[in-house]
Formats: sequence, structure tokens, C-alpha cells
Amino acid sequence: MYDGVIQDLIDELGQLPGVGPKSAQRIAFHLLAADPEDVKRLSVVLADLKEKVKICTLCGNVAETEMCRICADPRRDITLICVVEEPKDVQAVERTREFRGRYHVLGGAINPIAGIGPDNLRIKELLQRLADGVVQEVILATDPNLEGEATATYLMRMLSPMGLHVSKLASGLPVGGDLEYADEITLGRAFEGRRTLTS
Repeated sequence: MYDGVIQDLIDELGQLPGVGPKSAQRIAFHLLAADPEDVKRLSVVLADLKEKVKICTLCGNVAETEMCRICADPRRDITLICVVEEPKDVQAVERTREFRGRYHVLGGAINPIAGIGPDNLRIKELLQRLADGVVQEVILATDPNLEGEATATYLMRMLSPMGLHVSKLASGLPVGGDLEYADEITLGRAFEGRRTLTS
């Protein structure tokens, strides 16, 4: 245990996801040794983060204006929505450069153990977006874990009666992976999603 501000900083850094006690201590001492201007810039950015960053009123992504840059882009396909759990998932899909539609960020996934049900997510907002009939396809891109699967199943049931084309991201073996290290669920999905090869 350290005294005063150093221990306070270590404690606060330790609250961050993925930062354990040793990492928090390393970061704290790095900041202590850093140039005061660098630390000042970091503190300004942290203050700006809470003051300037908003949630897009349309999709739920992070933005500095009422609407995020993706929703404001007239070149995006408004008939196609990709549903993701968190804003970081939007960036993951964008990096692929494969998707040219818009997004809907749920703000999490159904997780009864953590007390998160459908009413805690932005599902009502999704249904409102789909009500005008402009959107023709919804791609469910939830995480391939228990919570993500439960959320996708729930959404599939909600959206099916609306006459939309509802699809889900394929899942299976990663490129460069070894079969012996694949879990049963991943390997099973790889078999389900197999494609016919043509010569």
C-alpha cells in the first residue's frame, strides 16, 4: 500500500476492465514519471470524454453530435441494419469494410444472472426504427456466447412476424486455427455453416 494520491490512482486504475493490481501500479508509476504536459493532455481528454461524448439518437453508437457519423452518412444503405451489442462492435464490423448499411447498438445482451433483461436493452428503439417499413434486412451480430445467443434468439422471435429478412453472422473455425483446439460448439457451427465447393 502506498500513501495518498498514488494509492488512490492505483485503486482507480484497478477499476478499469482488464487492469489488475500490478498493471494499475505500473500505469500509476508511468504517469508519475511522465512529462507533466503528457499527463495534462490525458486529464483533458478524460474530462472531454464525459462532457462531449453522447449517444447517437438514432442507433445508440457513440458520437459527439446528435447523430453519429455513420447515421449521418447519406451513402449508407438505409434498408440494411446490423444489430450489435456495444459501440466497440460497430468498429469491429467497420474494420471489415464489408458492411455498408447502418447499425443498431443494443447496449448489452440479455443476461438474467446479471439482472439484464430485454427491457434493459435498446430493443424498443429497434422496433420503432423498423416500424416504417424502410428496413428490409436485419443482421444479428451479437457475441457468440451464451448471452449473445440468447439475445439473438429473442430478437429473431420478435422480428420474424414483421416480414423482414433476418440473418445472423456465420460462426465457425478461425483462419489459421487448429481443429484440435476448437471447442465442440465452434466445430459444430463450422459443420452447420459448411459450403459446397465447386471445381
